[in-house]
Amino acid sequence: MDYVNPYDVIEDVAVAGTKKTLLSAKHILIKGALSGVFLGYATTLAYTGATQTGLDVIGALMFPTGFAMILLLNLELVTGSFAMIPIALFRKQIQIPAMLRNFFWAFSGNLLGSLFYAVLFYVYITKMGHLNVADSALAQKIIAVSQSKTIEYKAMGLDGGITMFVKALLCNWMVTMGAVMAFTSKSTIGKIAAMWIPVFIFFAHGFEHAVVNMFVIPTGMMLGADVTWSDWWLWNQIPVTIGNFLSGCLFTGWALHWITQKK
Repeated sequence: MDYVNPYDVIEDVAVAGTKKTLLSAKHILIKGALSGVFLGYATTLAYTGATQTGLDVIGALMFPTGFAMILLLNLELVTGSFAMIPIALFRKQIQIPAMLRNFFWAFSGNLLGSLFYAVLFYVYITKMGHLNVADSALAQKIIAVSQSKTIEYKAMGLDGGITMFVKALLCNWMVTMGAVMAFTSKSTIGKIAAMWIPVFIFFAHGFEHAVVNMFVIPTGMMLGADVTWSDWWLWNQIPVTIGNFLSGCLFTGWALHWITQKK
């Protein structure tokens, strides 16, 4: 049997979290950039499936492909680290500065990779600016999503901000569960199946994921979405990242650490 019991799972996660803090800044940055690119690929794949079938749930079933690539290659996805590294912290294997250092470089790498893929995708989807984006269902989907993630919240004021923050909490609870679930199996197919479940759940609900938004929102802006840089960062990226951290750290990291710690 390749199943790993929960107590051993969290011990393994703590060890993995510790190892993440020992990586050089260069390694974290490059691994983070690759994660940003792969998650961008998964996002456009999901939106392609959704627009071609008219069913968003089909896109949600396809999206975890990118997450599986990231976890199997042991790359750096800051939102997954929001649970894995705090577990190492709670078990006194690392210190807070080491955790924050990883978060900074992983976030920076995720952002750079997401923007790099965004530029390449823009070239493809517009044929170097020769295609009218109004004729592309995929481009219109990305524009609509980027606007729904920013100016729709802004128009609602405080209520919009609360809604966005709650969606960020709900999102990374599942994303970090996906990162942890990958440790419940020793086989490749078992890891993929286990991590697929919570990631599918988050994407199907349309929750707010900081790294996905690093690609979707700027891509929508390049395609003509009525979104400004301040809309992106103040009405999504910053509060969503904070919400993702809190849910990953507390709802997944602290909770799983507490129920599996040796008495």
